[in-house]
Amino acid sequence: MNRFWGRFSKNKSAVFGLIILFLVILMAVIANWIYPDDPFRLAGKPMSSPGTNGFLLGSDTLGRDVAAGIAHGAKTSILIGLLATIAAVFIGIIFGALAGYYGGVIDDALMRVTEIFQTIPSFVFAILLVAIMKPSIEIIVIAITVVSWPAVARLVRGEFMSLKNREFVQACHTLGMNDSRIMMREILPNCLSPVIVIGSLMVATAILIESGLAFLGLGDPNIMSWGFQIGAGRTMLRSAWWVCTFPGIAILITVLAINLVGEGLNDAFNPRLRERN
Repeated sequence: MNRFWGRFSKNKSAVFGLIILFLVILMAVIANWIYPDDPFRLAGKPMSSPGTNGFLLGSDTLGRDVAAGIAHGAKTSILIGLLATIAAVFIGIIFGALAGYYGGVIDDALMRVTEIFQTIPSFVFAILLVAIMKPSIEIIVIAITVVSWPAVARLVRGEFMSLKNREFVQACHTLGMNDSRIMMREILPNCLSPVIVIGSLMVATAILIESGLAFLGLGDPNIMSWGFQIGAGRTMLRSAWWVCTFPGIAILITVLAINLVGEGLNDAFNPRLRERN
């Protein structure tokens, strides 16, 4: 662990991203404390500019506090990003492990299924899924999961194909271990590093997809999110720029921080590749 942190800390951009990400998560955790009221509450005069009428970041066209929306929206974005990524990684590991370990007909069948999901543009597919079903947090998580898992499956498949013929795996066969034990206890731990890296980057992608869906009016109407704020203020961009600008900056900073952390994880897990570059 100390060696990992030593390699990670050498990447100053990654450390900076980790600090920013920590602050965003902290804001999400204490959102109910700093803004205990419902973020949809009409808190005052509509379209108040930042710093006026008691609004730190201004109010929107209905008088809702933009700062409160950003704080509570952080919970939505992080929650959806984490849940969708965990689910996508889980499904991807199952498909990739089975395809890479067994090969042959199983590999062909599972990869054809994976290719079907990859032929449709991710965001368009997510819009289609959410539009067909009733928009809610659960449906959005499912939609993001469905469009995200194929990348993990292909990565895990490649790792399993390269590791299944190694000496330590052959030794496990000689000892009489069953396939599930070999896959989960011997091979999978040796390919978790790239999975963790791609998983961290998928969180950022999930946040962007959720924001895009909410911007198009396909988010959960009962849950405050950054995309919802931008969508609600896009028609008043000229006269109330702050309604869209501050949630947009929140998305930009969060996604940038996650990408920086992902880059740092990649350097920490693959030190030889970093030295080569």
